[in-house]
Amino acid sequence: MAKVNKEKLNIQKPQVSYMEKADEGKLSVKKPQVSYRGMYHYIKQAWKKPDMKVLRERMVEWRKSEVITKVEKPLRLDRARALGYKAKKGFVVVRVRLIRGGHRRPRPNKGRRSKRLHTRKNLKMNYQWIAEQRAARKYKNLAVLNSYNLGKDGVHYFYEVILVDPERPEIKNDKTISWITRPENRDRAFHGLTSAGKKARGLR
Repeated sequence: MAKVNKEKLNIQKPQVSYMEKADEGKLSVKKPQVSYRGMYHYIKQAWKKPDMKVLRERMVEWRKSEVITKVEKPLRLDRARALGYKAKKGFVVVRVRLIRGGHRRPRPNKGRRSKRLHTRKNLKMNYQWIAEQRAARKYKNLAVLNSYNLGKDGVHYFYEVILVDPERPEIKNDKTISWITRPENRDRAFHGLTSAGKKARGLR
């Protein structure tokens, strides 16, 4: 038989796929890492579109309670932890209810008054900053750390305010929160040093 020239016939070798080479051990294929989301991620996603029926039932109960109510645990745990809350002694969380609309200065009922008894609108302070100041006035031995929004209905706004006891040894010995015990951080809510206060003062 006559010899056949393979170059003339242009016979190509079968191509081996990338995965077949990897199976043979010639290449190392990195498998994609599986990322697992934590509990706080799902809490955050749930609060982006909360169940309005459940939230409305809660607001009905909140309206029956006092204006400033101490709670055992924060309702929005992800937001509280992001703002510095810890489940330890020295941290206190209170819920504050504010009336919507108006936002006017109160009419003077005694002392020196203006001739026309003007009630001007107090537009420099946002509602969250007002809620922090009211909580600070009730709990005078505590310092306001931060606050966050819970919701609103047709009449009220609801906020949760995180308070810290600066005299507690657990707070003084904690490196992440011991800064609040310094004298320049007293009355943070009244000096506009909280996040809501800085936003209202145009410091963002």
